[in-house]
Amino acid sequence: MKRIEVVAAIFIKDNKVFCAQRANKGPLGLKWEFPGGKIEVNETREEALKREIKEELDTQISVDKLFMTIEHQYETFHITMHTFLCSAIAGNLTLSEHVNSCWLSKNDIHSLDWAAADMPIVDKLYEFLN
Repeated sequence: MKRIEVVAAIFIKDNKVFCAQRANKGPLGLKWEFPGGKIEVNETREEALKREIKEELDTQISVDKLFMTIEHQYETFHITMHTFLCSAIAGNLTLSEHVNSCWLSKNDIHSLDWAAADMPIVDKLYEFLN
C-alpha cells in the first residue's frame, strides 16, 4: 500500500477559515481541502508547507503552530497529514492549482464536500473557532 506524507495550511482570519477546492482530476477531484502538499526528500514539514503554499497560492507564509496530525486510509493509499496554523506574510492566496476557494465561519464549515482525510480537521476547527 502506498504511503504519502503531506502537510497542510490552516489560515484563520476574522474567525473564518480558508478552504480550497481541488481540480477535477484523480480520486479526490473537486473535493475541498486545506492547501498543501507532499514533503520532498530532505525537507522539514515547515519548509515543505512554505514551498507548497508559494507554489499553489503565490503566498509567503509563516508556519505558526502544529494543529493536528491525521492518519487516513483511502482505498488505494494511506496518508499522514500534518496540519499547521499559518499566517500569510506576503501575497493574497491566489489560486493556481485549485478551482475555487472560500472563507467559512464555524457554522458553515461542515457545508462543503471535504476530502475524507480533512474531516477530523474540520471537526476540530468547529470546536476551535468562536
